[in-house]
Amino acid sequence: MKIAGIIAEYDPLHTGHAWQIQQAKAMGAQGIVCVMSPDVVQRGGFSILPIGVRVQAALLAGADLVIELPAPYAASSAEQFGKGAVHLLASLGIVDSLVFGSESGQAAPLMEVAELLLSKEFSENIVKEQKKGDSFPVARMRVMEQMAPQYLPLLDRPNDILGIEYCKAILQQNVPICPVAIERQGAGHGGKPQGGFSSASWLRKQTALQGVEGWKEYTLASCVELYQQAEKQGLLLDTKAANIALLSRLRNMDIVQIQNIRGIREGLEYRLQKGIRQATTLEQLYQAMKCKRYPHARLRRLVLDAALQVPAQLPSLPPYLHLLGASQKGLELWKQAKPEIPSGTSLAKLEKSSPQGEKIAALHTNAQDLAALCRQIPQPMGLSYTTPLLIKEKLCYKNTPAIKAGEGLSCNPPCGKVEIGGKGQP
Repeated sequence: MKIAGIIAEYDPLHTGHAWQIQQAKAMGAQGIVCVMSPDVVQRGGFSILPIGVRVQAALLAGADLVIELPAPYAASSAEQFGKGAVHLLASLGIVDSLVFGSESGQAAPLMEVAELLLSKEFSENIVKEQKKGDSFPVARMRVMEQMAPQYLPLLDRPNDILGIEYCKAILQQNVPICPVAIERQGAGHGGKPQGGFSSASWLRKQTALQGVEGWKEYTLASCVELYQQAEKQGLLLDTKAANIALLSRLRNMDIVQIQNIRGIREGLEYRLQKGIRQATTLEQLYQAMKCKRYPHARLRRLVLDAALQVPAQLPSLPPYLHLLGASQKGLELWKQAKPEIPSGTSLAKLEKSSPQGEKIAALHTNAQDLAALCRQIPQPMGLSYTTPLLIKEKLCYKNTPAIKAGEGLSCNPPCGKVEIGGKGQP
């Protein structure tokens, strides 16, 4: 392993994430490339922290390059999410490994399941099972029980499931990237902290009770001041604002517009339209749409897609590589990279690189601009175009300890201040 890729949201970055990065380095990784979700995320909603804060946290934790996964791929199914992120890592031309956390901690069985899921026989059996009216995950479990019951536990754990999607993407795209599974430490998804490790979902729940103060015990000391500043600047997600912003957009849509949204099929447009008319909160809307065939996460993503008017027809893979942050080592890696797709630090230039780039950039900035309205203090439009490249060595925080000897932050002159989004950087 020379250059390791990691796919993440870091919302927020916690001790388990930092441990994963350290493990990758202990296994020989000389550089860490992180593909990160923007302010819309795979669970079908907005991130607690904006992208600028999360990029800085990634750099503080040891990432060398941070690349943005465009919004339409970030807020999509696990399959599409994995495909898009693996494509970006492979397109750099320097990443040889994909390191991810999983409950099993073993890549080989995950790859075996991926191969089985991609087989013609499995696909045909899935179609037969779904005709019975069950959701895709239920149908998949039933087919696996028939064909390879020893793998059933792997399809019942969230990180293993995501790892399988990464393996599928590697196989489908035929890229020279080796999957490396690291056993997840401490708490499981959504569970209470264990052994000094917490899940990001548990920390997000603590935000409503304690703000970022509830994160201190389970994140890096070097990120604490960053998160405190973000909270002080009003950059945390405002759930009430998000409810109003999304519902106001949805209420302006007619049935024809809804029918053209990604994922709309089998009469879902009428279920969604009816729910929009009745709901006064997003949770009420999800409940109004609830049915046996569609998991809750699928409905959340569908609602977000509708509000953002994500069309059914999209480029299957991200058409450009947008660099958001780097360490000095990362800048050297960037020079060595030979990207197979348009790449750079300016979204304005990337959107002009192709018709596909223009389409995805427009959808991406639409999502980011809506998310900017959903902060405790609403932010302006266009931050995707105006936020500069974040360089680790140019970030400075008063009283911020080094991550470890020789890898601390430098600031000359020391000012102890940073404004999220690049303003006020030394």
